[in-house]
Formats: sequence, structure tokens, C-alpha cells
Amino acid sequence: MKPSKTSKAWLNEHVHDHYVQRARNEGFRARAAYKLLEIDERDRLLRPGMTVVDLGAAPGSWSQVVSQRLAGNGLAIALDLLPMVPIPGVDVMQGDFADDMALHELEDRLGNRPVDLVLSDMAPNLSGVASVDQARAFALAELALEFAELRLAPSGRFLVKVFQGAGFDDYRRHLNEIFAKVAVRKPKASRDRSSEVYFLAGGRK
Repeated sequence: MKPSKTSKAWLNEHVHDHYVQRARNEGFRARAAYKLLEIDERDRLLRPGMTVVDLGAAPGSWSQVVSQRLAGNGLAIALDLLPMVPIPGVDVMQGDFADDMALHELEDRLGNRPVDLVLSDMAPNLSGVASVDQARAFALAELALEFAELRLAPSGRFLVKVFQGAGFDDYRRHLNEIFAKVAVRKPKASRDRSSEVYFLAGGRK
């Protein structure tokens, strides 16, 4: 099949993308690493000794950042529906976070440890129908929030990707009901045309 003009334009943009080139040079699996790095520099999310759960982790660039920041001291668990190449210092799980079996296995691996940081970069497989994709994205964000509310330590924090549009304000209100502090972050590595932003929440009420 002959590539469309749109796919050619995307491929050209991707190949010449500053963050794509930087990720390749610095050994990160995806440009998304720089989103977490920027937020971490600003908000000091990660430090050695923490317990961190990375939801929607594949291909693993956020978990690579977590592993570097923990420096061999702490626990990092990465979960995704897709298989992931192992990452030193990270306990990698393959499973569907929306499936109770995967959630139970995650709980088993955590044991009684309170979680210091829940990261969720989850996004649904796109159907092409904007309203359906938006609803699916917020369904995943709600699942991540339920887990964070259940397992976060009192001082723990929650970083979750969402998309501006229907459901955005309702989700923010839900966060504000649970956390004392809720901020919006739009890292430079997020493409300008993308509606994705990240909520950073902390200080459980």
C-alpha cells in the first residue's frame, strides 16, 4: 500500500523530531522520557528509596527514568498490556490493568508497601471516533486514580495523562475531592497540537 501524504508527513516529522533524536542518542526507548524528566526536574517526583508504579509503561522510557532516579534503591513496577524488554532495576509485568487478574498480581508484588508515586501514561487504542477515544482515555484515568487512592502513601503523588475535552473538568473535580494539591503540567516534549496534558496530584485529604 502506498503511504499517504499524511503518513509521510508524520514520518518525516518523527524522524527529524528533536526529542526522538535525543532519545536515540541518550538510550531512551521513546521521546516520552523527556516529559517525565521535565516534570521531575520541576516537581522533584523521584528519589532513591521510593516505591513507584508505572501504569501503561510500554515501551519503557518512563521506567528507564524511574530506574535511573532510584539508582538501585527502591522498588519500581511497570505494567502494560504489551510485552516490554526488561529494564534493570524494574519489575516488569505484562497484563491489562483493567483486568482484575493483573491488578491482583500487581497487589501481590507490592505486598504491604505503601506507594510513593503512581505514574499513568496510559492511553487507549484509538478507534478514530473522537468521542469514543476520549471516553476510553478517561476510563483508564479513572482506573489509575482508583488505584492511587487505594495504594498511595499519605505523602504520595499521582501523575496521570489526560486529554483536554469532554470529561476533563469532571476528572479535575474528582482529583480535587481526593487531593489537596492538583496541578496541570504540559511538558515541552508534548507536541503543541496534542491535547494531552498531565495532572499532578498530591497531599491526600
